[in-house]
Amino acid sequence: MIIKTINRFKIHLILPLVFVLGLLLLYPTSAYAMHIAEGILPANWAIVWYVIAFIFVAWGIRLIRKKTKKIKGLVPLLGLTGAAIFLISVFPVPVPVSGTCSHPCGTPLGAILVGPFISTVLGAVALFIQALFLAHGGFTTWGANIVSMAVVGSFVGFGVFMLLRRFNAPIAVAAFAAGILGDWATYLTTAFELASALHGTGSLWGMFGAISVAFAPTQLPLGILEGVFTAAVVVIVYQRRPELLPHIMPKSIKPMPNEVKEDSR
Repeated sequence: MIIKTINRFKIHLILPLVFVLGLLLLYPTSAYAMHIAEGILPANWAIVWYVIAFIFVAWGIRLIRKKTKKIKGLVPLLGLTGAAIFLISVFPVPVPVSGTCSHPCGTPLGAILVGPFISTVLGAVALFIQALFLAHGGFTTWGANIVSMAVVGSFVGFGVFMLLRRFNAPIAVAAFAAGILGDWATYLTTAFELASALHGTGSLWGMFGAISVAFAPTQLPLGILEGVFTAAVVVIVYQRRPELLPHIMPKSIKPMPNEVKEDSR
């Protein structure tokens, strides 16, 4: 069944990613240690993060199988969302921490569009292709990178967006907060992953604080930019293709009165 499902949407999902990858290969840049690089984590910690990542990815694949059967037109959206996550997260900004760097995530946006579990799968695919072709991240650290960027970025972004919408926040505000907090949460998780594996006999939280501070000069402004970008995309989708969003929004969350008026024009 899984193979059959993959065959159904592989053209829409893989081809956009391959197209983006081709563009990047045509304009090569210096390789940086994007995400957590190969060999940084000890085997025991790499396995822990792999197990956690597997749980979320397996559930996301199950949801993809279920939703692609029920929701017509979802497959192209998965392909575009996956390509967007890949492209957004592929540009590194080096930081003074060995083995990693800063970059936007894209998964908060993906979670708003297709749900956090499916966004986790798309993020995992993007991370795998980046590790395979661009030496961004690694295969031993793939699980850790999935947990930080794909899982945490997706679920924090989605949770913030839904919470603010439940309190009738404007969709632009909710999406902005989702983008910025999802981005920052990703890097706090990365800092914890690195600190938990590398603190040795020193203080775990001391190492965590040092890594978090090292990320701050680059990740704070990047998080703000990701929030702006996420808000802009979600607002455009909401205004032009609102039918793409209700399948991940509870019916109890109603649009604000001014939004209803705008939609009725």
